[in-house]
Amino acid sequence: MASANIKPMADRVVIEPLEETEEMRGGLYIPDTAKEKPQQGTVIAVGPGRRTDQGELIEVELKEGDKILYGKYSGTEVTVDGNEYLIVRETDVLAVLG
Repeated sequence: MASANIKPMADRVVIEPLEETEEMRGGLYIPDTAKEKPQQGTVIAVGPGRRTDQGELIEVELKEGDKILYGKYSGTEVTVDGNEYLIVRETDVLAVLG
């Protein structure tokens, strides 16, 4: 896990997107450029939370290991040690999969 290599700030979380494993749909090859971006992933690192105007810390509700759904165009893609991750704000996470 990259939690030792990357530490998000404030209310951001680092997500490892799930890879799409299906290459054939209806007998047709889907090239990488035509595949939809994954919208599911695993939280691998969590920031400490954000501060209110009064200085009170509001902690992030997500935790490492949570399987989540996130918005299609959310966050910023980064590559760390050859692995691709997505850094998003907690508010960009749509749901936790149980």
